[in-house]
Amino acid sequence: MFPEHEAAEKWFAGRGRTTGFPCARGASFSVLVLALACVCLPAAHAQQETPEEKGLRIAREASARNDGFGDFTAGMTMVLRDRQGRESVRQMRFKVLEVPGDGDKSLFVFDRPRHVQGTALLTHSHINTPDDQWLYLPALKRVKRINASRRSGAFMGSEFSYEDMSSPEVEEYTYKYLRDEPCGELTCTVTEQVPLDDKSGYSRKIIWQDKSELRTWKMELYDRKDSHLKTLTLANYRQYLDRYWRAGQQTMVNHLTGASTVLKWTDFRFRTNLDDSEFTQPALRRVR
Repeated sequence: MFPEHEAAEKWFAGRGRTTGFPCARGASFSVLVLALACVCLPAAHAQQETPEEKGLRIAREASARNDGFGDFTAGMTMVLRDRQGRESVRQMRFKVLEVPGDGDKSLFVFDRPRHVQGTALLTHSHINTPDDQWLYLPALKRVKRINASRRSGAFMGSEFSYEDMSSPEVEEYTYKYLRDEPCGELTCTVTEQVPLDDKSGYSRKIIWQDKSELRTWKMELYDRKDSHLKTLTLANYRQYLDRYWRAGQQTMVNHLTGASTVLKWTDFRFRTNLDDSEFTQPALRRVR
């Protein structure tokens, strides 16, 4: 971990829950993938922007910095902890295919433990229409569509929702710049995002991004009653192809239940020539 990244993590840890962050595409995946990515381009400085205009500009810039990656694969370990600290661990594979002019396509495949082996989540993110998601359950040998009203539900018992596992698009939110503030040795821009989808499980998100690279370090998620429901923190960023930033760890804490989920990412590989046929409903039944 770079020294300034470690300092930022310590700063966020010290702030606790009193403050109130996929970079776009690839964080969270909404959150996940989501918030995972960024690249270096010169910042545009508009004069006399409103907070809303500045927030939108930052979001567009963060999204543009991730354009052109083509595809990537990664391994992932999911660690689930309940309020008492008891753990369960799952191993997964992850693939993403960039779709010019539309949202990305992504695929999660569970490898371990045995009782979830072969379970797969396919997501087609979209810019101007609701995302499509399908879950393949090998025990039932069927593909189940995730309805929009269920996207706020927990993904495989984790603190990440199905909504969190899709790639967020700029057009899906309204934005508002709130402030700049120190975060360890970095300076972070704090913005508010409000989902336009009335079926979203969130009323708003507060996001911390460092000003130099627009990497997301923290995201506070508020439920439909505007209560602080969860906090996502990201750490261990690495740069790939001298351009694309990906976080090596994401931690989602549920403040209502005391449970948490940690995603540990490994073995990122870019431009592996993934084919669109790998991201279809029929292909889910052939996942190995």
